[in-house]
Amino acid sequence: MRSRSLVLSLLVGVLWGSSFLAIDVGLSYFPPLLFAGLRYALVGIVVIGFAPALVRRWYPRSLVDAGCVLVAGVFMIAGHHAFLYLGMEHVPSAVAAIVVSLSPALTAVFASALLPDSDLTALQVAGLLVGLAGVVIISDVGVNTVASANLFGIGLVVLATLSFALGSVATRPLRTDLSAVALQGWAMLLGSGLLCLTSYATGESVGAIVWTPLSIASLAFLVVGPGIVAFSLYFSLLDRIGPTESNLIVYLEPVVATGLSWLVLGEIIDSTTMVGFLAIFIGFLLVKHRSLLPSWHRVRDGLKPAQPGTGASSFEKSD
Repeated sequence: MRSRSLVLSLLVGVLWGSSFLAIDVGLSYFPPLLFAGLRYALVGIVVIGFAPALVRRWYPRSLVDAGCVLVAGVFMIAGHHAFLYLGMEHVPSAVAAIVVSLSPALTAVFASALLPDSDLTALQVAGLLVGLAGVVIISDVGVNTVASANLFGIGLVVLATLSFALGSVATRPLRTDLSAVALQGWAMLLGSGLLCLTSYATGESVGAIVWTPLSIASLAFLVVGPGIVAFSLYFSLLDRIGPTESNLIVYLEPVVATGLSWLVLGEIIDSTTMVGFLAIFIGFLLVKHRSLLPSWHRVRDGLKPAQPGTGASSFEKSD
């Protein structure tokens, strides 16, 4: 990646990593499902509002388009965030961020197992097992202040991660011309509606929201920072560097979440939890080794001194 792509990647990682702290803070004032529903309703309204000015295909026009929106809305927005917000009532933000970082590895394994043009190698299976071992390590010890609640909470966050990974794989066979921005916007609106309906069905109430400057700030930050700004930058990065290298942003999120949790909330991650995170990252490298190697070769070649008579065209593709 060139410096611009690197800076954008770091910014997205910081924004998404800080979202875990904002959720942690906001859960003290909002019912969890309603909190998630309000967040994505607001983000979705803004995204769809600007979509006509940004892209040509901004609304679904076929059953395939509608199918993509349905799958993304149900699994990647509603399912993922319902389990995530419920789980974060029991585990700290840093631990949740570490478990969510298992998502790229699970996505690759789901793709290999479910898509006809993909195959599951022994190394990928080993990578998944190493990643899952990391989750087990975290579940056993976790953050010293909430160790007793880790297992149930982490189970919910694992379900959130599985839901997102399954949704991202299920949309791949659906060939749609709907732009990524519009797809995410409509999925957010659908997912937020499902979250609000589930919130109502489970007895959550708008009256339970405690409106304070801090609760408003947490919701506003989640809508603007990790929502509108980060998603816009991420779509730009997908065009620049592709999905494989973009997935690495996920591994910056736990670092940011841990640092902010320590600075703001005083939560301390112990060494065993860090070992679990390392296992998850190693698992990702094993699962994605075939697609990561070309990226590594491009970066390595880009760092070499230019030879006389050579151009920069081969390096430009990595941007």
